[in-house]
Amino acid sequence: MNSGLKFRGRHGKLLELGEKTVVCGILNITPDSFFDGGLYNNKRKAIERARQLVHEGAEMLDIGGASSRPGADPVAADEERKRIMPVLEALVDEVDILISVDTYRSQIAKEALEIGVDIINDITSLGEDPDMAYVVAESGAGMVLMHMQGSPSTMQKNPKYDDVIAEISSFLQEAFNTATASGIDKDKIAIDPGIGFGKRPEHNLEIIRRLSELRDLGQPIFIGVSRKSIIGDVLNLPLDERIEGTAALVACSIMNGANIVRVHDVKYMSRVARMADAIRKGISYA
Repeated sequence: MNSGLKFRGRHGKLLELGEKTVVCGILNITPDSFFDGGLYNNKRKAIERARQLVHEGAEMLDIGGASSRPGADPVAADEERKRIMPVLEALVDEVDILISVDTYRSQIAKEALEIGVDIINDITSLGEDPDMAYVVAESGAGMVLMHMQGSPSTMQKNPKYDDVIAEISSFLQEAFNTATASGIDKDKIAIDPGIGFGKRPEHNLEIIRRLSELRDLGQPIFIGVSRKSIIGDVLNLPLDERIEGTAALVACSIMNGANIVRVHDVKYMSRVARMADAIRKGISYA
């Protein structure tokens, strides 16, 4: 069950993993994210949403200012900066949980880390910006490395794999080696198989079914399944009716080894995580 794993941020913040699944709340400060784009696209709304996520049980926040939905075009760095920095400045001293920033740009990461965030979540696994690893290493921050085939604008055009788990594992191992060689502490690295990022429906289902095989990499498994298209593919449901599908994916991911689940619906998925933990790990919350 990945017992004994640790995932550290900065300033002494530590997530002890293995005993209890960590629920990470998503905060997209964008006009075009696939589910909640535009809902929190100003400072006041974003801060209110962050407070709500913490109140509902989030133990970590993942904040992004550039959509990575399939087909999304890159956002200019200045626009990404304008969206997220005022929110980060307001939140770092207010919330006592780990804050992650979803960015692949080292300059955005550097500025966010200077404000005081704990983790950088790079969907390119250090592949887009060669300075990212050194920025993270120098700061002592945590890192999420995610697998993606292609880029957001192209990743769903024709993804192919001979063995999806073997190829993801190899990719993440190489990214992990790059990160540690650059000075990032292994206890500060989590891995994400990238559900929906350059995968067909059958690939996504196989990843969740075989997720336990990624434990061989020895790092915490971070996974994002919330409201994603795989639910629509299987259940033929629109975005606003995918909460039950999300719950099923979250529960199965936990049962198969996920340590951190990244979700929109923190209140409900915290309950799902607690129930899955009770079954999988024998935890009593009473």
